Amino acid sequence: MQIIDAHAHIFPSKIASRAVDSIGAFYDLQMHAGGTAEALLKSGAEIGVSRYLVCSVATRADQVEAINRFLMEEMRLHPEFVPFAAVHPAMERVEETIEEAVQAGFYGLKLHPDFQEFAIDDPCADAIYRAAEGKLPILFHTGDRRYSYSDPKRLVRVMEKYPDLVCIGAHFGGWSCWDEVEQVYRGCKNIYFDTSSSLPFIKPEQAAEMIDWMGSDRFFFGTDFPMWTHAAELNRFMKIGLSEPVKEQILFRNFSRVVLHET
Repeated sequence: MQIIDAHAHIFPSKIASRAVDSIGAFYDLQMHAGGTAEALLKSGAEIGVSRYLVCSVATRADQVEAINRFLMEEMRLHPEFVPFAAVHPAMERVEETIEEAVQAGFYGLKLHPDFQEFAIDDPCADAIYRAAEGKLPILFHTGDRRYSYSDPKRLVRVMEKYPDLVCIGAHFGGWSCWDEVEQVYRGCKNIYFDTSSSLPFIKPEQAAEMIDWMGSDRFFFGTDFPMWTHAAELNRFMKIGLSEPVKEQILFRNFSRVVLHET
């Protein structure tokens, strides 16, 4: 069975350990792997991952260009990488930056409202959404009970305002706010979800119920590497008890269809 990791982070070697430590401190969690491309490929090889969505968050607008150059180089070195470009609500040249990302071969964009300190539905991000609509999907970190920036209801508002924007709500659509997810996502047609950084915190039966009513055709398997190793995340995923066709949907078919545009 094919496996695509739909949510992984990589960093340049010289800052990787520092970046991993910073993420671990933000979430008060022990990180389980290094943050380089080589560490990602080693971890993924243990379960046979064939493609990786790779991204890195620009916590400041002036980081966007350098991060995207790094991701472009990693894509050149590793054809199995599916890069999502860094963007920031405060960056200049929004339309040009996103068009350049399209031309460079990026498959989507990445936003982390809690790290970047903006609300998903804040008008400050509208220029990004307008420029990306109909062109590139956006992977959003969603959910954190400590903040309101990434509340699931904010993502729904963006989807309603930009109906042709493909939105991916990471972490079952609402990290640490999973009980709220059912209240806001019912009936939403253009929002997809990944499984990353969720299965260590929710029971397998809850995950199965959420996948059922949210739609198995809208889920991608993701690890949030280096937060977790691939072997550990696949083991948790298999414990949900899904049917073989649904496993195939989530492990690779949905991502292939929605992001890679492959049948």
